[in-house]
Amino acid sequence: MVSATNASRAITVRSGFKKIVATLRSKQDRSALTSFIIVDAQSVKNTETAENKGYDAGKKISGIKRHLAVDMNGFPQAIHLTRANVSDRDGASAMLALNAENLRRVRSVLVDGGYSGRNFAMDVQLNLKATTQVAKRNELPKFEVLPQRWIIERSFSWLEKYRRLWKNCERQLHTSTTMVTLAFVSVFLRRF
Repeated sequence: MVSATNASRAITVRSGFKKIVATLRSKQDRSALTSFIIVDAQSVKNTETAENKGYDAGKKISGIKRHLAVDMNGFPQAIHLTRANVSDRDGASAMLALNAENLRRVRSVLVDGGYSGRNFAMDVQLNLKATTQVAKRNELPKFEVLPQRWIIERSFSWLEKYRRLWKNCERQLHTSTTMVTLAFVSVFLRRF
């Protein structure tokens, strides 16, 4: 059970994080709230101490999923963690619903093929009143980088610089969420 003190600390970290992101956006002559986000998920293995476990059969990983929504700069606009057995679509829908106030100006959401489907597009329309764009790879047999999709992959790679986030060591999901948030704060303090 989460104590009131831990919950208030988590809220303080999240509100401070939102202010930092808004400040970084304003330094780049952008509005504090974005109108375009890119959504993706990353599966992360658990250690023995982690209590929240699920199995992602597609990636064969027992652990958690980090759902992330970033703007065109790679700055996180929403972070949500679930067990790995939650589908990308369901986790992203929950993330968007929980962060609807912070994402109220979003008009377009870019996702990969794993999010295609009428239900996810309807959830985005219902929660954000935004359209969904599915970035599809060319039918070519060789690997090609999709420029806009690369932005969110770069944001995930920023997290990989922090050893504590290589695997999920935390007992509670809210603690993992706070650690991800603090890792992004550290990235911003070093880079910007």
